[in-house]
Amino acid sequence: MYFMVRDFHVAKTEEDIGSYAGFLASSYMIGRAFSAIFWGIDADRIGRKPVIVFAILSVVIFNTLFGLRTEMAIATRLVLGSLNGLLAPIKAYAIEVCQAEHHALGLSVVNTAWGFGLVIGPALGGYLAQPAEKYPQTFSKESVFGRFPYFLPCVAVSLLAAIVLISCIWMPETIHKHKSPEKDIQVVKALPSEQAYLDSPRKKSLLQNWPWMSTMVCYCFFGFHDTAYSEILSLWAVSDRKYGGLSFSSEDIGGVLAVAGLGLLVYQLIIYHWVHKFLGPVISSRVASALSILIVSTYPFMTYLSGAKLSFALYSAAMMRSVVAITASTGISLLQNHAVRQDQRGTANGISTTAMSFFKAIAPIGAGYLFSWAQKHQDSTFFPGDQMVFLVLNLVQLLGLMFTFEPFLVLPTVGEECS
Repeated sequence: MYFMVRDFHVAKTEEDIGSYAGFLASSYMIGRAFSAIFWGIDADRIGRKPVIVFAILSVVIFNTLFGLRTEMAIATRLVLGSLNGLLAPIKAYAIEVCQAEHHALGLSVVNTAWGFGLVIGPALGGYLAQPAEKYPQTFSKESVFGRFPYFLPCVAVSLLAAIVLISCIWMPETIHKHKSPEKDIQVVKALPSEQAYLDSPRKKSLLQNWPWMSTMVCYCFFGFHDTAYSEILSLWAVSDRKYGGLSFSSEDIGGVLAVAGLGLLVYQLIIYHWVHKFLGPVISSRVASALSILIVSTYPFMTYLSGAKLSFALYSAAMMRSVVAITASTGISLLQNHAVRQDQRGTANGISTTAMSFFKAIAPIGAGYLFSWAQKHQDSTFFPGDQMVFLVLNLVQLLGLMFTFEPFLVLPTVGEECS
């Protein structure tokens, strides 16, 4: 995105590119913030599958347009965010399609897919963007990929989405299969008395469900931090060393993110189940948040490294940061989905997605402005610009960690019911 904004020629100086990139990145989340709750309600009313299918279809269409209509880049992303109501029903689906003992694995796969996409997406962009410049033997400047230098990675993602769309033919619906939420939901070990609410014959308002409501704050802070981190990592890595960056090319940062994604996939499919089993969702989220602060604190000092030492440090840190971020977000997602009945799960995930999307919409804009400010204050005596960027990131993560403790995180007491 850094190079895409640069080629738009809208930024007056190199230091301003980060702020414009923030607006482009946030447009998708703004669209999703205004529509996610409605897609969640529809998923409870008409089923998970129709909403999921329509969301994937919107990716096929509007992601392709994003690569072709550069003058409408923000509008295209805004519409895509509005129509892509995938996250809320897919989280509910992951719980409902799995047996109770595999709920943690089901949700971890969803969060892994999201995290994997955040890693592989930039990697695809790094390797496939501007193909006429990188691979002139294959792509000529007169071809469609030469005239639209960012079309190739967009169409690659759209083709993948089209394959997924076709595979939805064999996807079973779950909303009509489980008539009794008591059979479908078991209690997370960290919430031993939650069944009192779930077994209640009356359908209670989600706004009166305090265990569910209390998870929203840390969920939003974690989402804000993840988005800001992803934005800043790429901007920081490709910026010049005179601004406190690493002077990486788009291929370099793409390789870092691809390796981080591979490590994330292995962790979620093999290791996370045991982490959840021994620590539970609450403690694992706390430990992961604390470790994230330590890992992010090392980034500013990597500018003093070069060659193999820099590669080893950055690859290791990026991989560990991806692992702890997914651990924290998966734990909170488990708490959220186990705190509501099945007939409210789509709506609950829609509301939480809406709230998180507002935070994720603010994050790229804030990160872009912060990064632009940092580049202009790189020579400050007290906390140079690059150090200030990662300090602010850690303060956000610290707030999220704080909200995983009582009294902010409410755990139901024995016999508690919502009136």
